Amino acid sequence: MSEKTKLSLQVNGTARAVEVWPMARLLDVIREDLGLTGTKEGCGEGECGACSVILDGQLVNSCLVPAVQAEGADLRTIEGVASEEQLHGVQESFLHCGGAQCGICTPGMVMAAVDLLRRCPHPDEAQIRDGLAGNLCRCTGYGKIVDAVAQAAERAVEVAKESRP
Repeated sequence: MSEKTKLSLQVNGTARAVEVWPMARLLDVIREDLGLTGTKEGCGEGECGACSVILDGQLVNSCLVPAVQAEGADLRTIEGVASEEQLHGVQESFLHCGGAQCGICTPGMVMAAVDLLRRCPHPDEAQIRDGLAGNLCRCTGYGKIVDAVAQAAERAVEVAKESRP
């Protein structure tokens, strides 16, 4: 039987080290070893996006990533999206637009939206739907979620204009 190996990485801006089994999934390490339960397991097959996190700047399904591949990586989970004082603009828009539903898909949707707006700050509806395509919601349609992402993009533009000298 293989022995555990040490895994060191940055998690939401903080250096963390854990010992993991060689075949451990990143999702399990996030939830069980790091105690960050905001990342959800939906299908466990990379089909639903509930376990989405940003690993070294890439949106990934953490249920499909062997934990040992995260050695030395920069990992951002839903717990690292907001600051201590304020929700992220995407989170505020999800609340305002009714985009947050039962809570299983919402963390993954927020992570996908944050990733999308980082790559494409002014997305149109088709780009928003494409950016969220890997995330499934079983509670309702996607209209309110798409509206929330569009509103977050608009708010980011307004904040940028207000902060200019």
